[in-house]
This record gives sequence, structure tokens and C-alpha cells, in this order.
Amino acid sequence: MDNDLILLGHGSGGKLSHQLLSDLIIPALSGIPAAGQNDAAVVTHNGQRLAFTTDSYVVDPIFFPGGNIGSLAVNGTVNDLAMMGARPLYMSVGLIMEEGFSRKELKEILDSMREAADGAGVAIVTGDTKVVPRGKADRIFINTSGVGVIEHDLVIGGNCAQPGDKVLINGTIGDHGIAVLATREGLDLVSDIQSDCAALNGLVAEILKEGEAVHVLRDPTRGGVATTLKEIALQSQVGVVLNERALPYSSAVKGVCAILGLDPLYVANEGKLLVVVAPHAAEAVLERMRSHPFGRGSAIIGEVTEDVRGRVAMDTAAGGTRAVEMLAGEQLPRIC
Repeated sequence: MDNDLILLGHGSGGKLSHQLLSDLIIPALSGIPAAGQNDAAVVTHNGQRLAFTTDSYVVDPIFFPGGNIGSLAVNGTVNDLAMMGARPLYMSVGLIMEEGFSRKELKEILDSMREAADGAGVAIVTGDTKVVPRGKADRIFINTSGVGVIEHDLVIGGNCAQPGDKVLINGTIGDHGIAVLATREGLDLVSDIQSDCAALNGLVAEILKEGEAVHVLRDPTRGGVATTLKEIALQSQVGVVLNERALPYSSAVKGVCAILGLDPLYVANEGKLLVVVAPHAAEAVLERMRSHPFGRGSAIIGEVTEDVRGRVAMDTAAGGTRAVEMLAGEQLPRIC
């Protein structure tokens, strides 16, 4: 196979994307080791730790139940900063639009960005706009970058999981990806599935009150919960065992996935986070999460082990165990 075709044939979030980053992009640009590859970079300036992140959004369709490409871009950037334990402060916005893009739709997108930024306490302070010929950008793409301040001494990252830790999630899995897919494909769903798109910095601030017990925060976006946990297992060189009975799914998402042959563990989320915490603090963190509007459906879904390092397994409802691997390719393209 011509390796150049990998760039054309696969989106982000899967095994091939992971290999592309580790084999080509990161060695060429920064050389950051795998243990330091998180949702945002942590840099120190004049003794102050800052988190810095960037992302690009190409979701199709640009409007979906529960949000649009604008609110998704702001919330996604806020969440990437929050996953490093940072308080998000400032954002940039880059717009790439096709010639002839609807002024009305652009205003709706911009209004939703401002509303999301205000809700998260973030200021949009700089940006850029480009217009390309019709048919060259699929209506609109958005790039955002964000900066946040880390106001504590905690070290949080994908390489910090420890054997015995508990794994928590703040609610149902796969809502965003299925909401986007249903809208894109015109699926006439009996139940209204809404994207979970939300800014989670307020929830993270509550979790961080448990201090050093909090080891890892990560939002399971592209590649879903399964791929994100696999990345954490590899970074920390630990095993992770999930409890299938504890995994929270909405009946609607579970039903759609069953019909379409999708595994919700690999479906993207935009308002969910995985928390890895010391075992003695798991119940306290769970209580804090459930007290927050974005954490009422929180659950303890697994445990970190020292067995089979770099692997994720699931104790199934049927009483067996199955391996949970990183997604190969991308189950649902253009969902963020």
C-alpha cells in the first residue's frame, strides 16, 4: 500500500491516526514522548504553569441536535484545557468558509460560539477568516486554540494512572456521535438523541477539590471511551479492566448502535470525561460529580491493574472477558 494514501483514507481517532502521529508528525515537529501526549501541552512561564491546546473542527452536518460546529469548537477547546486541570482563559478562532456561505447560518454559528464562551468564562481574543472557492471547504471549517492557567500543584496526565485506581465517567456514552450520524443520514429515530456537547471546566473544578487523588482526566472524543482508555493504558503502562454492567448508555443510543452494527464504546462524546482516581477517593469523587449538572449520570466503570500492561479488557455481562482494542480507522468520520 502507498503510505501517502493513509493521509487521504482515514480520519482522526483511530489506530492509523495514532501511528501517523507517533511515526511521522510528532517526531518531525516536537519529539514529545508518548507519556507527555495529552489533550493540551503544559508549559511554564515565569514560574506559572499554563495549558495550551489547538484543534480543528470539520463536523458534518454543521448543525445537529444539541449544538453546531461553533459551540462544538468552543466547548471542545475548553474541555481540552480542563483535562489538564487548567482554568481556561483565552481562545482564538480561525474560520475557513466557502464562497457563498449563508450569512444567516454564519451568524447563528458565531452567536453560539459567543454563548458557549461566555458560559465557560472564556474570552475569544483573536482570530482569522479565510474564504475559499465554492466546493473547496465543505461550507465551513473552524480552528480554535486555547490557553488556560493551572492554579494548583497537581500533576494530571495520561501517564499518571496507578494500579488500584478507579475509572469514572460522568454520564451516558456515545450520544454526540449518534446524534451527528442520525442527522447526517436522515435517520427517523423514534427517540430524540441529543449531542452531549458541553463545557466541562466547572465539573473539573469540582473534581479537583479531591486534590492529589485525581490522577487522569481525559475527554473521550474521537475513538470514544475504548480508544481513550487504551491510550491511557499505554501512556501509564498499566492495564484497565472495564465492567460492562456499569457502563452507562441511553436506551436510544444502544438501540441505534445495535441496528447499525456499531459499538458505542468507540462512538465520540463531546460532553463526557473519564476520571482516574485513587481508590480511597473514588466514592467522594463520584459524589462530587453527581452533584454537578453535567455529572448526574456519573458511574464507576472500571479499575486500573498492573496485569497485562498497555491493555484494556472488559468483564462482560455474560461472565467472560474480552479485549478492548484501539479503533482501527474511524468508525464515524466527520463527527467533530
